[in-house]
Amino acid sequence: MVDGAWWEPPIAASEVEHLLGALDRQRATFRWKVDGLDTEALHSTFESSVLTLAGLLSHLAFVEDFTSATKLAGASPGDLWAELDWDGPDDPSFGVAGSAQDLYALYDDAVARARSRYAAALADGGLDQLAAVSDDDGARASLRRLLFDLLEEYARHTGHADLLREAVDGRVGEDPPAGWTPSPHR
Repeated sequence: MVDGAWWEPPIAASEVEHLLGALDRQRATFRWKVDGLDTEALHSTFESSVLTLAGLLSHLAFVEDFTSATKLAGASPGDLWAELDWDGPDDPSFGVAGSAQDLYALYDDAVARARSRYAAALADGGLDQLAAVSDDDGARASLRRLLFDLLEEYARHTGHADLLREAVDGRVGEDPPAGWTPSPHR
């Protein structure tokens, strides 16, 4: 940890520790970008996009559950996600409704579940183990690939959150301030 920055990846560690550390840094930076807002601010839209911070919270919660349950183990990502209408032209995971407290809880709980699932999988077979998800030719992805894809998803959407948060209230910055912890949502 660097000066109270619990999200900083280790300086020198194993591949697993670096990969999970980089992922946790992206998670923390994203959570900081959306932190401390009320329901109205989370649902704010701007002329150039219909994307909202609320939409990003719900989408990344879905991505955490889908990757750690469905892609990794072939399990259901959960009842909430099964209830959404997946037949339309848009990704419904961006549109889960709820108050700020509900959305923070949805996201934080999904991250906690994913961390637990990944820790169990890593203890059971490491990064090279094959996941349930496969490509069109039947080649199965490794856990390493799933975690790198998740890291990439966070990098993309943390950039979106950065722009949206600046438009909401001017918050900018690459990392949370030292000593930051997510606002409680319960």
